[in-house]
Amino acid sequence: MTFNSWIYPIVFAPFVGSFLGVIVTRTESSDHLGMVLGRSACMSCGVQLAPRDLVPVVSWLLLRGRCRSCGKRIGLFLPMIELSAVLIAVWSAVLFSSALLWVSCLLGWTLLALAATDFKYYLLPDFFTLPLIPAGLFVAWLFDRESLPAHGLGALAGYAFVIALRWVYSRLRGKEGMGLGDAKLLSAAGAWVSWAGLPTVILLGALGGLCFALYGGLRGTTLSLTNRVPFGAFLCLGVWLVWLYGPLAAE
Repeated sequence: MTFNSWIYPIVFAPFVGSFLGVIVTRTESSDHLGMVLGRSACMSCGVQLAPRDLVPVVSWLLLRGRCRSCGKRIGLFLPMIELSAVLIAVWSAVLFSSALLWVSCLLGWTLLALAATDFKYYLLPDFFTLPLIPAGLFVAWLFDRESLPAHGLGALAGYAFVIALRWVYSRLRGKEGMGLGDAKLLSAAGAWVSWAGLPTVILLGALGGLCFALYGGLRGTTLSLTNRVPFGAFLCLGVWLVWLYGPLAAE
């Protein structure tokens, strides 16, 4: 692997993370164009941020996590998502090179945005999930055309699994459980890791959701079947790990 093949996505990563952080914080906005093109501003006082305030991580450190104008705390969300984007790039660079490195980074960054949005708002926006489905199929066609039918079947199976689970839950509990965002995300998972990788994605997602619920219990939250769990965030982690390392091998 040459120097140039991996340094660019790593250098680019914090700026991607900064952009994703802005998109995530604007997810509930009805102005979809403004989500992307709107100027960054302080969430407390509304003052537009200068370029010197938008350098990933560095600006946050120099400002000590506070707005230059009003002094309100900015919080850890933005530097954390910027550093997470760098981690994804480094992780991908360890395992991939050339075009596949960029593909891995783009998948990881999208999953990062989805996970952050689900943790923050319990939402899995279509503008993140839906493009992942044709993208996964295109990547399969581009790098391993013989596997395309398995990836297409995975996309269908992922969606059908959640729809079936929703139906069973509604019959047993009289109300809906998982959202359609989870169905679209699991469809995207199947498109990227094929039907063979879906069971591992679901297993990892379920384990992550269980750990999250137990952690809430340790902090004093009453454990209940009605507790909200950002299951999509843990599915994103499952997709990422299966993409990198493949599904758990059957004994």
